[in-house]
Amino acid sequence: MTNERNLPSIGEPFPKMTVPTTQGTITLPDDYEGSWFILFSHPGDFTPVCTTEYVSFQEMYPKFKKINTRLIGLSVDQVYAHLKWLEWIKDNLGVEIEYPVIADGLGNYAQQLGMFPAGGGARTVRGVFIVDEQGIIRQILFYPAELGRNLQEIYRSVYGLQLADRKKVALPADWPENKLIGDDGIIPPAGTVQEIQKRMEQQASGEIDCFDWWFCYKDLNRRKDRNGS
Repeated sequence: MTNERNLPSIGEPFPKMTVPTTQGTITLPDDYEGSWFILFSHPGDFTPVCTTEYVSFQEMYPKFKKINTRLIGLSVDQVYAHLKWLEWIKDNLGVEIEYPVIADGLGNYAQQLGMFPAGGGARTVRGVFIVDEQGIIRQILFYPAELGRNLQEIYRSVYGLQLADRKKVALPADWPENKLIGDDGIIPPAGTVQEIQKRMEQQASGEIDCFDWWFCYKDLNRRKDRNGS
């Protein structure tokens, strides 16, 4: 039997949903208009890997907030389980979770977002949806239950997307430490003869650098622009 699911994709609006959380009812993406947000699922409360992730997300939360980004957790647990687990984290690990956690006891929201593994199962995978200030999905990541997420990579993704938007560039592999161009940004490839000529003129004036007309890049003055470090 073919499993036909209309799952959200990059570039689409985040599906509107009103959800119960540990901080009351919120409506996504409306209540976060003007801010980026990261919605991430975890397999279950009172599980070791998820606990390490929640602590790591909280430790990174001040840095995310500096780049106008909020965090929202989700799992197929009741709100009472969430509250007790967050209480346990505070009492035993000394970390108070400041972001809301969605209670999805029936799994409806997780199903809508494709967070269940293929073949069924009652627990979600480690999904990550990065949504911009316009409510548009910009990045989707999925991790298996047995592998905790890399928070530095998730932060790099958000900051990189924001920087790419501001500077109208693309960013290279392993940015900001690419072996070819370091932390520079890639200019969109020329699509006309006139644009090719413009690229060559910009290169000659030192405004940009190029390996060829289709591969040009520029200094983004990252130290002056960066506000999240």
